Amino acid sequence: MEITEVESVPIAIPLEEPVSFSNRTIEYRDHAITYVRTAEGLEGVGYSLGYGTAELIAGAVESRLAPILSGEDPRDTERLWREMYDGNVQVGRTGLFLRAISSVDIALWDLKAKAAGQPLHKLLGGYAETVPSYASGGYYREGKDHEKLRGEIRRYLAEGHDAVKMKVGRLSVPEEVERVAAVREEIGPDRTLLLDANGKWETTTEAVRACRAFEPYDPYFVEEPVMIDRVETMSEVADAITYPVATGELEGTRHNFARLLDTGAAGILQPDATVCGGITEWLKIAHHAAAYDVPIAPHYNWNLHASLVGAIENGLWVEYFYRDQDVKVFDDVVAAPLAPDDDGRIALPTEPGHGVRLDDGAIEEFRQ
Repeated sequence: MEITEVESVPIAIPLEEPVSFSNRTIEYRDHAITYVRTAEGLEGVGYSLGYGTAELIAGAVESRLAPILSGEDPRDTERLWREMYDGNVQVGRTGLFLRAISSVDIALWDLKAKAAGQPLHKLLGGYAETVPSYASGGYYREGKDHEKLRGEIRRYLAEGHDAVKMKVGRLSVPEEVERVAAVREEIGPDRTLLLDANGKWETTTEAVRACRAFEPYDPYFVEEPVMIDRVETMSEVADAITYPVATGELEGTRHNFARLLDTGAAGILQPDATVCGGITEWLKIAHHAAAYDVPIAPHYNWNLHASLVGAIENGLWVEYFYRDQDVKVFDDVVAAPLAPDDDGRIALPTEPGHGVRLDDGAIEEFRQ
């Protein structure tokens, strides 16, 4: 097989109204979509969330990575990853450039599975045919009081979920405790409550004070109580509270994830294949974590991550967002998006490749 074309397209999908988490507000979601095509007529697709940089990610793919891939065999994922990474190590060890590598690597694995005639999860190991998901939400919006928050959570329970995640950290600690208490009351004592602070608190003292205030409501984990770069601070928080810290959605490469484990900063890892270096690197992270019996609960991108969680023994959950909550909107450009069943489980694609087929018309509609 031979790669003949690499194309990357930035898109931006507007939200109906702004939505906020602990430390920022967003009005749209942008993504870089990467296509890798071969002389044999196969096409692989990859993508990454841009956070306002989708045009830069797409530009990096076409200007820096496409020349490396031209004429190569897309099945050589290990070697091509190394060449993309090492060939740009001065500028590309993390951040938006690693997202560019991620989008290409995902497309290569899509091609590899299509060429093999296998669904991606089977090619990677085939651990499960369905995977559990949790409903992610609890964002802040103007006029969203406790009753509206409760109503959102009731909807998730009605859909069959027994695990839900909510945002914390935008308000004062006493106000956040009231929100957490309301959600715990709504879901009852036997369902799973997850918290996400998006790196809100700046010091160990602030983070521990807040996280201990949530302890009576039995959270299963708290995600990013401090910014991910503050690994030692996160480790101190993890040591001081009675439930695990989860992190990794913004982290890149196996080496950074190893540091999270080595310092005791995280009890649950959340690698995102569209961020950490693609499927090639995601697998290294997941398998390394398995040696420590650390579970993997990847961030976002359920259409892709369901197949990856279904290929490993230490997969915990897939994160799922309902489209009508208007938070994650990538399903607007997916031809047949995955969704949980009545028990909150997601059935894995059976077609060759990763199964994320895009709607060409929608891509053009939202193209930047």
